[in-house]
Amino acid sequence: MTKRRSLLSRFLRVVLLLGLVLVGLSLVVVWQVGAWHLVFPSHHHDTVAPIISSDMVSPAVLVFSKTNSFRHTEGIAGGVKALQTITGTQQWGMFHTENGAVFNENDLARFDVVVFLNASGDVLSDEQEGDFQSWLQAGGGWLGIHSAGDDSHSEWQWYTDNLIGATFTAHIMGPQFQSATVVMENQAHPVLLDVPDTWQHEEEWYSWEQSPRVEGFSILASLDEASYNPVQKFMDYERDLRMGDHPVVWANCVGDGRSVYAAMGHKAESFEQPVFRQLILNALSWLIYAEACPFLPEPYDKVMTSVSNAGISPSGN
Repeated sequence: MTKRRSLLSRFLRVVLLLGLVLVGLSLVVVWQVGAWHLVFPSHHHDTVAPIISSDMVSPAVLVFSKTNSFRHTEGIAGGVKALQTITGTQQWGMFHTENGAVFNENDLARFDVVVFLNASGDVLSDEQEGDFQSWLQAGGGWLGIHSAGDDSHSEWQWYTDNLIGATFTAHIMGPQFQSATVVMENQAHPVLLDVPDTWQHEEEWYSWEQSPRVEGFSILASLDEASYNPVQKFMDYERDLRMGDHPVVWANCVGDGRSVYAAMGHKAESFEQPVFRQLILNALSWLIYAEACPFLPEPYDKVMTSVSNAGISPSGN
């Protein structure tokens, strides 16, 4: 009997050890794929602002990539690299941070555009959100990339209403990344300068409950849903993600400010795609130099003349 108990005790210890190893390995995988804050949500808000160089040139771009939800590690790295190249070529200032305390009245006043580069989750305090809202409505510019448009921002209703205009539902799975045809709309808009009418892009494509067109947003590009398989598959589960009207790039006016959102940017390779880089350059140029919002065909020449006078090449060279 004693021997049996000893064997049972050893067996249970082995099972427990294996269980702990599996849990540990699972947590490592969760961390590596960027899902740590999906499992362990964070509501941490920074309180001490970062130090910004006093000699930062103007116009200047603030790149913000804090993640209190899913972290797109590769997409953030690739996006930062692309934005450094674009701002450097155009001789714009750029400051990259994951410190939300930069969202204060004094620091925001030094920037012309804020980029939410795959920022996710509850990243700003109520006061920081208020300062950002005031800055944007007073004439700032905002560019949101990929997960800036997912459901991790749902607690910030102003953000959803004014910058996204739609409720995120899901992204494709099975396969997760697919090449699809992106179809331009409103080609006279400066954000689409030198962008072909249609182009191919591989992405983890998002879907929303309805098109932000319904809320009056200016749609700049949509997906041809016949060019890919817009479903979410996982084991025996399958969900149809077709929207019919399926935008992936759009713009909006927020008071005297302007916003652009682009659903691309999950992987670093997205930012190496020439058309997407052109679109980012165009978006930043419009957000920095445009004097009128909403965009109308009449101000187009004036806007692009301002861009040209600033020494900006559409190709970024």
